[in-house]
Amino acid sequence: MSSVITGEAVVLELRPAAFGARFLSALIDIVLQLVVLVLVFLAFAGALGGAMDAALTRTVVIVALLLVLVGLPVTVETLTRGKSLGRLVMGLRIVRDDGGSIRFRHAFIRGMVAVLEIYILAGSLAFVVAIFNERSKRVGDVLAGTYSMRERYIRQSPVLALAPPHLQQWVLLADMARLPDSLGRRLATFSSQAPRMTVTARRTLAVDLANETSTYVSPAPPLGTTPEEFLQAVTAQRRERDYSRLSAQRERLNAASARLHKLPFSQ
Repeated sequence: MSSVITGEAVVLELRPAAFGARFLSALIDIVLQLVVLVLVFLAFAGALGGAMDAALTRTVVIVALLLVLVGLPVTVETLTRGKSLGRLVMGLRIVRDDGGSIRFRHAFIRGMVAVLEIYILAGSLAFVVAIFNERSKRVGDVLAGTYSMRERYIRQSPVLALAPPHLQQWVLLADMARLPDSLGRRLATFSSQAPRMTVTARRTLAVDLANETSTYVSPAPPLGTTPEEFLQAVTAQRRERDYSRLSAQRERLNAASARLHKLPFSQ
């Protein structure tokens, strides 16, 4: 994942497409272009019948190649701001290096260079350049200042810690002081990453966090409570109390706003 800072100081997290996804999207586009090219040749042959001589045939071939291999992808990318059928299937989009939408200039450079690196050289140049580029750029992307970005990705739902059943009564009565922000962030990080940690690392970190958190919680949890169960209960209760506090503040603000609107303002 790469980050781009906009002019408004907003950080955008952009996900460059993997090489495999780019390869499949390009393969779909190439197959489609070849099908269109065959249809164009058949249309010309049907329209001209047997009147095509060698010179006219060469002209038709050159025009058809330019229209289908350059004109078609450039037009589609310009109108759709970096889309194509293959990218639509794979959930990709071509964007500028700063994360913005591409324009005709970017699409034209990519289309012209694609004739060399993809068709004339059978994709060998594009393959070599892409595998050694962190954003899987081909030569056309390097020259145009673009890359392929993933638009679709699996969003992982946040893992919400729940108090173990045998600690629910204790945690409701426990006195919890405000935790330092750094400790609160570490607890949230541990809650989300614990399932992916090794058993030893998970146990060690849970013990360290439980020892640090216990100084802000009274009384101590019942005997037999594991460090991770203690952390789950504290994290869940902090979330519930924060939510209740914010809800109460919102209700007070709404009530105050309603009273202000009822006052007889006069000039």
